[in-house]
Amino acid sequence: MSRLLIIGAGGVGTVVAHKAAKNEVFTDIMLASRTKAKCDEIAAAIGGNRIQTARVDADSVQELVELMRSFKPDIVINVALPYQDLTIMDACLECGVNYLDTANYEPKDEAHFEYSWQWAYHDRFKAKGLTAILGCGFDPGVSAIFTAYAAKHHFDEIQYLDIVDCNAGNHGKAFATNFNPEINIREITQNGRYWENGQWVKTGPLEIHKMLTYPNIGQRDSYLLYHEELESLVKNFPTIKRARFWMTFGQEYLTHLRVIQDIGMARIDEVEYNGVKIVPLQFLKAVLPDPKSLGSNYHGQTSIGCRIRGLKDGKERTYYIYNNCDHEAAYKETGTQAVSYTTGVPAALGAAMFVRGLWKGAGVYNVEQFDPDPFLAELGEQGLPWVEKFDIDLEV
Repeated sequence: MSRLLIIGAGGVGTVVAHKAAKNEVFTDIMLASRTKAKCDEIAAAIGGNRIQTARVDADSVQELVELMRSFKPDIVINVALPYQDLTIMDACLECGVNYLDTANYEPKDEAHFEYSWQWAYHDRFKAKGLTAILGCGFDPGVSAIFTAYAAKHHFDEIQYLDIVDCNAGNHGKAFATNFNPEINIREITQNGRYWENGQWVKTGPLEIHKMLTYPNIGQRDSYLLYHEELESLVKNFPTIKRARFWMTFGQEYLTHLRVIQDIGMARIDEVEYNGVKIVPLQFLKAVLPDPKSLGSNYHGQTSIGCRIRGLKDGKERTYYIYNNCDHEAAYKETGTQAVSYTTGVPAALGAAMFVRGLWKGAGVYNVEQFDPDPFLAELGEQGLPWVEKFDIDLEV
């Protein structure tokens, strides 16, 4: 039995709170964010006085420490902004609290993300006997657990890995992002890169694309971009010769994105307007639809999985493992769309894996370093069933 602190009350935090409230392994749950009213709204929707709420500024180690010392959580699920990963980890170290997140750290003043900053915390967490679990959403998260499962059960040697992420849903808006607009636009407008033959190969933003076929969806134009789980997967599975990440985008979305960049609204440096300094991308975030608000009109499915080629018993094998998630079903259960749902469900389940002693280890770990079997045994029951296909044309 365990006390859980959730930091972040957006769409993903909403899903985590809903799922954690249904899990009896968490005896006490607190949801905290900069805006307490958002936490109160989520708690009221869940009902039953299951969720306590609090206000906290996740940029402030002092405020985080005060909250942790007051509530005394056993583990924190961080679904705040990636900028805040390190302050939350610092507070966890000071208070003796275990840690889990869904996205790796990136500095606020640079559109760049990698695990090195968080991996550097390994010795400090180990010395205090604490566990930090990195990237326990879907991608990163389940995509890496799928890879670990494939390595454990179906391959002697994984050689080629392609993570494919398709959102075929329609929310009816001219332009909206499925998670935090600031983070989303920073992510997809930077240069791409992929791993091949022991080194990173750089590409221009969305330079490489091809048509891929997704189950129950059909063909979608898929674009190569960098995603953080590639960094940990090629480290933890050194037989991988090539690892890539693909994501689908519609032409209307890309047209809006080009305009946003061309007129300077994707800038992350400060500009002065009427004597006030603002960051254009942060202003854009304020006027775009809240991703959490998209759920009520969202139709269609997401499809995320791993297409893997390698060797088993000396013979080449291909393997495709994936989940399809329905936007309407996600909204019916949690009031959020499928992109939030597919991130929040694994975060809540990963924390439960730790509390039950199924994922153990003092230090900082990526999810593929733990046993994938107990996690995947429950993932379908939690709302994200998965499918395996063997010896098929992977298209990549």
